[in-house]
Amino acid sequence: MTNMVKIAIDAMGGEKAPKKIIDGIKISLETNQNNFFHLYGQEEVIKNELSRNKSIIKHCEIINTENIISDDESPLSAAKRGKDSSMWKAIESLKYKNSDISLSAGNTGALLVISRLLLNTIKGINKPALAALWPNKHNMNVVLDLGANVECNEKNLVDFSCMGSALFKSLFENDMPKVALLNIGLEENKGSEILKKTYSILKDNKFKNFEFCGYIEGNHIMDGNVDIIITDGFTGNIALKTAEGTANFITKNLKDSLNKLSILLSYKSLKKFKDKLDPRKYNGAIFLGLQSPVVKSHGSTDHIGFAHSINVCHKIVKANLIEKIESNLITVDA
Repeated sequence: MTNMVKIAIDAMGGEKAPKKIIDGIKISLETNQNNFFHLYGQEEVIKNELSRNKSIIKHCEIINTENIISDDESPLSAAKRGKDSSMWKAIESLKYKNSDISLSAGNTGALLVISRLLLNTIKGINKPALAALWPNKHNMNVVLDLGANVECNEKNLVDFSCMGSALFKSLFENDMPKVALLNIGLEENKGSEILKKTYSILKDNKFKNFEFCGYIEGNHIMDGNVDIIITDGFTGNIALKTAEGTANFITKNLKDSLNKLSILLSYKSLKKFKDKLDPRKYNGAIFLGLQSPVVKSHGSTDHIGFAHSINVCHKIVKANLIEKIESNLITVDA
């Protein structure tokens, strides 16, 4: 098992768990059998699901935990009463080096708080950030922060740039990714004082771990001209939710607007369009800045989306993401 990536999974987190968790593991093993899964949750319930998928049993170990953190529970309540929960124990396994990475489709706020409680931050990082993949015209962007930090200073945004570029290098073959700051204009004097200070620091970056491309406006996020887009968590979360809502609106209304004949004649083009906007392909947000990696799957995704998040976990561990972040950091006093 020395070459295996050991993934600690909160098997009770998210909608239709643990069924979609087990089904997602099965799909992931069809293309990659170099993962081993530590499944934290109610043993009998998980065993029942595994009995329907006996071919994957040898790739899994069940660690019994009776407590479950619900989706509507507050992060503070989860932190107080969640020490015996499947989410807590999955993250705690990183602390004791029993796993390489943790994955949950459960309560996002609880996941972030418990991760901060149990895991130390990387030296030099003040605020971890939530990063995710975002489709663009050519391939994918990494965007951060998407909600972990409402307020950020210039040091935080510079740290996000370093962490985001390290993540992009881990997921894709690119040694010099392009970084841009999300702003209301492209001119150097536009935006808040924090953005202007961040721009100045990144512009003078001598480490050359990434190429700084200045500002980017929201309507150009999907153009594919940059690889990493940096913003504070408040702005990033609004941008993410707006994009998700717009994509859902377009696909639903496009379907409603076409008759059966039009759909048949345009089937291949429509399928390609739908696949491009399929959120399951981009499932798996990464909590960056901790000494061990934690990945958040969307709670409402299905087994196919969960399989994609497992693939993200494997790539992160194999590419030594934490070491890349540590070597990428730029010293900033703030």
